[in-house]
Amino acid sequence: MKNFYDRIIARVKRIPEGKVATYGQIAVMEGSPRSARAVGWALHQMNPALARQVPWWRVINREGRISTTCQEHTGAEQAAILKKEEIQVEYRDGNYYVDLKRYLWRGDFSSS
Repeated sequence: MKNFYDRIIARVKRIPEGKVATYGQIAVMEGSPRSARAVGWALHQMNPALARQVPWWRVINREGRISTTCQEHTGAEQAAILKKEEIQVEYRDGNYYVDLKRYLWRGDFSSS
């Protein structure tokens, strides 16, 4: 059986190009609805080689805001990658936002 972090990585790999998911959404899908921060931590702690295979940039907060505080992968970088996937990203009030009504992945809840 996979541990929680492995399940998060597997779930995030399923987010299709052109869609985003929230940290909380991924936590709920993995059976831990109060673990949104753990989702962020798992993505932050990934091996850099694995980060190329896991679309971490498609995970944002529940407000549709890019909320990374990582110095290695800034919000501006995450926004640029999302834009390459044809996701509209709006910059306002010093933050980057994605319209969740338009781009939220409605993924399934089957086990990853």
